[in-house]
Amino acid sequence: MTVDRVRHTRGEAVIASRDDTVAHVEQYATEDDVLATARQVGQRADADPVGVASGAALRFLAAAIAARAVVEIGTGCGSSGIWLLRGMRPDGILTSVDVEPEFQEHARDAYVRAGFAANRARLIHGRALDVLPRLTDGAYDMVFVDAAKSEYPDYLLEALRLLRQGGIVVCNNALAGHPRSDGPLAISDPDSAGVREAGRLVREDERLIPLLVPVGAGLLAAIRAE
Repeated sequence: MTVDRVRHTRGEAVIASRDDTVAHVEQYATEDDVLATARQVGQRADADPVGVASGAALRFLAAAIAARAVVEIGTGCGSSGIWLLRGMRPDGILTSVDVEPEFQEHARDAYVRAGFAANRARLIHGRALDVLPRLTDGAYDMVFVDAAKSEYPDYLLEALRLLRQGGIVVCNNALAGHPRSDGPLAISDPDSAGVREAGRLVREDERLIPLLVPVGAGLLAAIRAE
């Protein structure tokens, strides 16, 4: 076997190993019928719902900080909200913002099916950058961003204002900012540029402790240490 062939074979083995690892991570957490239905509704509505591994990570983070107040930017059809609510304290309230009223109706139904009382979720219809300035500074434990990727830098700035010290901001689709993720157009694509800029802001902000979690479409997380 030639050296080039050895290198090629080893490269294939590495890729296969990574694919197996991703598959294992995705299968480690499980979703019940309520979550599966919410995700399927989201897929049919083209709401791009979070996958199981990403949802499990959201639940874990919310539980780790005993989150009582969470803001979700991008309600979708409710699957991410269920994951968050399941990690939050029993008296916690999820505030979720979306421009699509139909999505929020699906989400409301999903929360009911999941057994959450109506007062556990506050659904606000509107553009996030119009709604977020009306929310109270430093009053939230966690902010989850999963909306227009081109606006991620603006969402991040709002999130840092809303978070208490020790709170966590999490941005979905973090791998969309990788130069190879969308091919040659990624450099000039507004969505990819927005995600990359948010990543840069997180890395360079000395108040934050950052982490890029390679599950699903990627989760960029950061603790507001100061």
